[in-house]
Amino acid sequence: MRQAIAIGILLGILSAVVGSYLILQQMGMMSGVISHAVLPGMAIAFFLEINLAIGAFIAGVLSALLVIVIKTRSPIKVDAAMGLSLTTFLALGVILITALETNAIDLDALLFGDILGVTIDDVWQTGIITAVILILTRLFYKELEFYTFDPLGAKACGLPTNLLYLGLVCAITLTIVASMQTVGVLLVMSLLVGPAITAYLLVRELKQMMFLGAIIGAVSSIGGMYLSYYFDLPSGASIVLVVFGCFLLALLFSPRQGILTTPNVRAKVGSWLWKNSSK
Repeated sequence: MRQAIAIGILLGILSAVVGSYLILQQMGMMSGVISHAVLPGMAIAFFLEINLAIGAFIAGVLSALLVIVIKTRSPIKVDAAMGLSLTTFLALGVILITALETNAIDLDALLFGDILGVTIDDVWQTGIITAVILILTRLFYKELEFYTFDPLGAKACGLPTNLLYLGLVCAITLTIVASMQTVGVLLVMSLLVGPAITAYLLVRELKQMMFLGAIIGAVSSIGGMYLSYYFDLPSGASIVLVVFGCFLLALLFSPRQGILTTPNVRAKVGSWLWKNSSK
């Protein structure tokens, strides 16, 4: 449980930082592409008897590069390129698992996660990944912020936008690699996107979005873990549902843009209450 709590907190922080850039750049679906594309890399890594994280990282980066090549070198829209890349890498992974006879890979844990099965090595790996990404984010915060809000302006000012994009893709892939054991590759998109969009509804600045998203992600991970433990539920799915619960509360009650707290809604509710009280 101590290891599960530690990795849940680390992933909450990591996912919020990376996810904030994803949301603001409208790249939420890229996390889905990469999370599905890691499968062939893991199959090859298992066959070669090397660390699965290495194979997953390489395959994830290649899938994102395929998307950007199709987008920039053809009239194909980015959503179609993402769909093609996702399905191609997923199909390739299934074929490689069969052809290379790597059926010993625990697909259930890989796809859906098992936070209570993490080891101390998983915690250290996640801690190192989190520390590296946080340090790089701090060092290049101004450049990343400029590129996030105004990519054309950043390019005109001479910033290496292609390198910044590649760095963001690497950060997404590393986050997915770190999250595989916890929520699984099929549910990792929720952990990357959910805390970030929840914070987006509540705050205005990027730094605040990262900080609040980190708290929401950590609380969701720990809350989902305890639900999984006490009610004998799948850990990854439990974490995702807690993430959605936090988002739903923010969607309904956000002071600035909540469905039930906007001025028009408050006025209608007040009018309805006044009419009913007068009766």
